[in-house]
Amino acid sequence: MTPPVNGDLGFPSPLQWKFSQVFGERAAGEEVQEVDIISAIEFDKSGEHLATGDRGGRVVLFEKTDGKDFTFRKELEKTDYSIARHPEFRYKTEFQSHEPEFDYLKSLEIEEKINKVRWCQTSNGALFLLSTNDKTVKYWKVQEKKIKKVAEVNLDTSGGKSNGGLPGKIGAVSDFVFPPGGIPSLHLPVVIVGQETNLVPRCRRVFAHAHDYHINSIANNSDGETFISADDLRINLWNLEVSNQSFNIVDVKPVNMEDLTEVITSAEFHPTHCHTLAYSSSKGTIRLIDMRQSALCDSHAKIFEENDTPGSRSFFTEIIASISDIKFGRDGRYILSRDYMTLKLWDLNMEASPVATFQVHEHLRPKLCDLYENDSIFDKFECCLSGDGLRVATGSYSNLFRVFGSAPGSNEATTLEASKNPIRRQPQTPTRSLRSLTSLSRSRRRGSENLGIDAGGNDFSTKLLHLAWHPTSNVLACAAANSLYMYYAEENPQSEHQK
Repeated sequence: MTPPVNGDLGFPSPLQWKFSQVFGERAAGEEVQEVDIISAIEFDKSGEHLATGDRGGRVVLFEKTDGKDFTFRKELEKTDYSIARHPEFRYKTEFQSHEPEFDYLKSLEIEEKINKVRWCQTSNGALFLLSTNDKTVKYWKVQEKKIKKVAEVNLDTSGGKSNGGLPGKIGAVSDFVFPPGGIPSLHLPVVIVGQETNLVPRCRRVFAHAHDYHINSIANNSDGETFISADDLRINLWNLEVSNQSFNIVDVKPVNMEDLTEVITSAEFHPTHCHTLAYSSSKGTIRLIDMRQSALCDSHAKIFEENDTPGSRSFFTEIIASISDIKFGRDGRYILSRDYMTLKLWDLNMEASPVATFQVHEHLRPKLCDLYENDSIFDKFECCLSGDGLRVATGSYSNLFRVFGSAPGSNEATTLEASKNPIRRQPQTPTRSLRSLTSLSRSRRRGSENLGIDAGGNDFSTKLLHLAWHPTSNVLACAAANSLYMYYAEENPQSEHQK
């Protein structure tokens, strides 16, 4: 994470974010269908593809264009505009990943909602990805196949005859005799393979019946062969080619459930070390485990948590400390975590405190009581890091998202709105904090939502929970209800004059 410096300032210049694309834009006054709301979003490692999942159990794939529509160089030269240098995407295909189910043993309805989508390694031009709802993980293969057509069928339209022109009536009373030497016009149909192709999704594996509680995370291993699935109390290790067996590597379920003090909220594999993974808890802690130490990794190799500030505890302390999402940096040295109030950047070599803390919802602290009453305090916001590790991002209410500079000395803090004009709203400016919140337990989500707009203009019914950063470019994909907004950023033009 060594940033290119801007002059003598010692940190990169702020990015200038601009609108790029929108898919599924909602018209004014149009009601959003529950099944169309995006619930998961993920770029693949190459940045060539983007996947989203929604509450209707569908997975939608997008592919990077970057001038692919221009077949010949001459056509490109004839255009009177320049091709955008930032990545742009187009719709590729979609498929139904999960269907609603009912567990008759537990009398429990299982929603089709996609909780997570993760890309796997590509092979022979085919795309592979994992998707999960609350109970079942599925392994999908999406491949282009040439369309087959049937040609030279037995059809003769002359003289009113058909199917090779068989004479006379054929039936129970017919004395038809097959002529010697056969019928010349009768032949077998021929199947030809054309040049047209069609994308065909196929479910290769179904990983089911391994979780008693709702799955909150899936993560691919860097070995390309295994992945983990995590629920509130357990983390299971799977092989992509074996669907009827998994290994329980983390189990925090106590003998007596009354002794339960924390649950697992998120889990991620290290990007390069196939034996290392991290998981977060409702107490605000992150545990790093090494699968080489033992088969059951209940004992952690490292634990990242911040000590309580004396006298800072309140009724809401345990709730807002819960970590809703964690992400490894691309080089694997840093972990980004998101709790309700803040973003925290952790160095794997420093367990006592984060190297940086970014205030996201500090302006909502006086409203915690109201947020608790309408259940907004239990919303789970995701976070992401840029490919170069210089910036972090997360969502907020009123369809806002925030980008912070994570390089040492950077004071970059940008608030944007998920719309075609991302900079039209400028609410409370988030700032960096010298200390973070306490790390205690958090209660579970209690019931139905009762959301609205408060006096400060915060619309708690429109929240940006899911977003992803392109692995190699400054491109952000944000999910606002059923719409997918994409933004790109350029370096501040003033920085060129300062260098």
